[in-house]
Amino acid sequence: EYPMTKVRWGLLSTANINKRLIPAIRASARGELVAVASRRQSSADAYAAEWDIPRAFGSYGAMLNSGEVDAVYIGLPNHLHADWTVRALEHGVHVLCEKPFALTLADVDRMADAARDNGRVLAEAFMYRHHPQTKAAGEWVRAGRLGRVSLFRGTFSFTLTDPRNVRLIPEWGGGSLWDIGVYPLSFAQYVMGGPPEWVFGDQRRGGAGVDVAFSGTLHYADGGMAQISSAFDVPWYTHVDVLGERGRLELNRPFTGLVAGERRLTFVDAHDNVEEIPVEEQELYSGEVEDMHDAILDGRPPYLGLDETRHHVRTVLALYESARRGERVYVEEIS
Repeated sequence: EYPMTKVRWGLLSTANINKRLIPAIRASARGELVAVASRRQSSADAYAAEWDIPRAFGSYGAMLNSGEVDAVYIGLPNHLHADWTVRALEHGVHVLCEKPFALTLADVDRMADAARDNGRVLAEAFMYRHHPQTKAAGEWVRAGRLGRVSLFRGTFSFTLTDPRNVRLIPEWGGGSLWDIGVYPLSFAQYVMGGPPEWVFGDQRRGGAGVDVAFSGTLHYADGGMAQISSAFDVPWYTHVDVLGERGRLELNRPFTGLVAGERRLTFVDAHDNVEEIPVEEQELYSGEVEDMHDAILDGRPPYLGLDETRHHVRTVLALYESARRGERVYVEEIS
């Protein structure tokens, strides 16, 4: 058997997010997009024709059974992530699973167990974590250039107008925190070096019963704090500030592709001197794809490990529990 030199990718669903992954896979020297699966053959055929994908499968299971794919990208609605991830892993297929990874800790553990038991790579698709802007911010913090970091602030919002959108279905893991609040939450965890000790959450619910706006405070054992917010009912906005004793870092477009103007990473010192830190621009989704190739072909551990992913889900669950109770919740309480 020849060593694998290219990862054959399949898209498990025809989700809208695929259009960000397709160019990233195609731009990589070590991957090729070979298949797409849908729940109906007709929609798989139409999608394959539109995107010039060689193989179209009329069910997810048929693609996993085919032996024609080495890895799949799962961009299904949130409540389906766990089951299809486990099924893919049990078929010997590596998985890049869209965030949020799962909606319960039991599911996270089931997915991690399946990856270990089948010797396959499993990673959560937080594309922004692989971008040079994010990594540079992390390096500044780790190198102590901000001094002690006492406050992280991150926000992500956009206007969601379609009442039938899957993000508004409670049983499907809808809500702004699960959908976009997880970005600043995961960034806070990255900068602060781990999960918070306790959280306090507040939400505004919409007609369907999901949070259309969420605001959370995360308290860390060393006294550091993070404030995160997400919303579906205000215009598009995303921003991150990391405040330390020697100054602050500002990231202007931390979670999204470029629409207008450059992506910037700015340091403002204690005397209000501004330093623009150069950021190498790369396609936002290419990093997570290349990281999967490194893990699958070279045996390197994924950059975003499953322990960190488990903390993401656990912290979200703690925030929702806090919002429900109207009191602080210790993350350790969540099991």
